[in-house]
Amino acid sequence: MDINEMQSLLQTKLKPQRYAHCIGVMNTAVELAKRFNVNEKKAALAGLLHDCAREFETSQLLTEAQKRHLYITDIDRQLPILMHAPLGTAIAKEEYGVHDTAILKAIASHTVGGANMSNLDKIIYLADMIEPHRKYDEVDKLRQLAATKDLDTVMISAFDQSITFIMRKGHTIHPYTVAARNEILLNREL
Repeated sequence: MDINEMQSLLQTKLKPQRYAHCIGVMNTAVELAKRFNVNEKKAALAGLLHDCAREFETSQLLTEAQKRHLYITDIDRQLPILMHAPLGTAIAKEEYGVHDTAILKAIASHTVGGANMSNLDKIIYLADMIEPHRKYDEVDKLRQLAATKDLDTVMISAFDQSITFIMRKGHTIHPYTVAARNEILLNREL
């Protein structure tokens, strides 16, 4: 299946606003890939399909993940919406024929991050936060950083914004997010 066929299929599975977001993430991911010297085709595919599991209602995500024997943390049980990222890897394989491990890992980590994030993983995480349809207080600052700073500097700001948002909502901070942020900071100190 080529990317045009994937787009057509995805458009039939998602609500129009979610599909538009996926196209925005795809285009933003390609621009970031150019800027940070990452494979643009992989960035396009991961950006397009990052939310492919959002075809399921939030109430169905845990059940769909269990059917596929995916690992579910206590935080995922508390906030089932987080499962759309790892479930997305299964859907990308099953419905879109994607088997590239780099693309699948980028889809899996686009929501909470994780240890050992590749530059592709970081680009998809960031593209999801700054694509043109996103509207929140700090998005313009993050877009400006993405255009002017190195990728790890931008990621620290992205993680900081995400953690602050989660804290304000009173939710538990996912340990994968903390691990990703800490890893970048520790690697800078070496």
